[in-house]
Amino acid sequence: MNIKKYLSLITGVTFAAISITSCVQKDEWETPPIKCENKFPAPNISLAAFKALAPATGYTLITTDQIFDGYVISSDENGNFYKTISFQDKSENPTAGLQIEVDRASNYADFPVGAHIRINAKGLRIGLDRGTVKIGSVDPTYSIGRIPGSLVGRYVSGVCNGNGLEVVAIKPLELPNLGAAKSDQYINTLVKVPNSQFVIGDVFPVNKTFIDYVAGAGVDTDRTLEDASGNTVTVRNSGFFSEGASLLPKGNGDITFVVSRYNSTWQMFIRNTKDINFKGNRVDATPPKGGTAITYSGNFLENFESYSLTPTNLEVYPKYVNDPLLGNRYWQLKSFSNNKYIQLGANSGSGSYLTYFIVPIDFTAANTFKFDVNVGFYNGNALKVYTTTNYTPLGDITAATLTDITSAFTIPTAPTNAYGTIAPAGTYNIPASLTGNGFVVFEYSGASNGATTTIQLDNIQAQ
Repeated sequence: MNIKKYLSLITGVTFAAISITSCVQKDEWETPPIKCENKFPAPNISLAAFKALAPATGYTLITTDQIFDGYVISSDENGNFYKTISFQDKSENPTAGLQIEVDRASNYADFPVGAHIRINAKGLRIGLDRGTVKIGSVDPTYSIGRIPGSLVGRYVSGVCNGNGLEVVAIKPLELPNLGAAKSDQYINTLVKVPNSQFVIGDVFPVNKTFIDYVAGAGVDTDRTLEDASGNTVTVRNSGFFSEGASLLPKGNGDITFVVSRYNSTWQMFIRNTKDINFKGNRVDATPPKGGTAITYSGNFLENFESYSLTPTNLEVYPKYVNDPLLGNRYWQLKSFSNNKYIQLGANSGSGSYLTYFIVPIDFTAANTFKFDVNVGFYNGNALKVYTTTNYTPLGDITAATLTDITSAFTIPTAPTNAYGTIAPAGTYNIPASLTGNGFVVFEYSGASNGATTTIQLDNIQAQ
């Protein structure tokens, strides 16, 4: 090889190596600039004004350029939104929200939560579809159809921030309670509600999952939220929800969801379980009453004759605890033929009822326990009796260990019409192994679509 060519080659390689090393040491690698251009012209109408174009019934076909911006608040990444995108006019304090139907999945990849989007609705329909204003394609079957996946880009595009799609943080609109969320102005907006929890029937006695499964396959499932003010609302979860097998949280706290409605039923949608922050203690809408002067005794008789008939919910009787765990019915003080007793039934009610009457007892000092019982309009067993030694008065009865002693007593199964007669149920001989302070627990379990049998109790006695 010619020596000059050889030296020239060595010099060039060395210079290149030095140059590369110099760039690395100075950390001067640069990303090439991205030319970012918005697909559609600037908006010529606000989202709120466009939404107002929806007729009271039917739909309207948009025949001119109607261009408006929005911010995506839904996500189909976890499967709870299906072929639909919800968006609102502002990243915080929105004034209007809307929903667009698209015939494709994995929309979160192109339009994640917080994505700034621009829509040109020319050629689309807007209308009220099953209680919610939506936009979508012309469809021979549905008033608001899904835009074919290949045509989504004709109507929807991301808004550029100079380096690509603009994605901003969405601040949920904070509302005082669940009742406030059930308003047309919040449909398809992201809201947060404090002091919420799943109703007790969704977490006890069986802690349900977000969705039900039939033959191993998830199905669309409704769960119910409640708040401290007594408001309730449905949380709708798709059968394809990837976190559907997770147990519902039992606590209380704030929840974030997209407001929606299906005809007259309000349905709220979470994006994933991170939208739920239920780490506080549950709030009991029907708290236990009484229990302020608990006395443990091995020798007592309670015939209820010393109590006034008003109020009837034993709210002011401090020696016992009256706790409706499911439903809102307390054991009530009643009188017939100059005899007082307590009574509970599910007749003419709505939903399930599970209420406890909790009697303190000194198991060491007592040898026997007995009571009188009567039933009315019997159509199923509704009474059980337990003992417990780890219940905290006015505390969570579900945390106590209950030992079933119902079999020690005879509970009538008649009459099926009208009422029988209050009579002794039998005697429970307290075993030597059961000692210390504890409680005998009477449990009423009934439902409007199950056993509605009325139970009457009297002459509760320990000896």
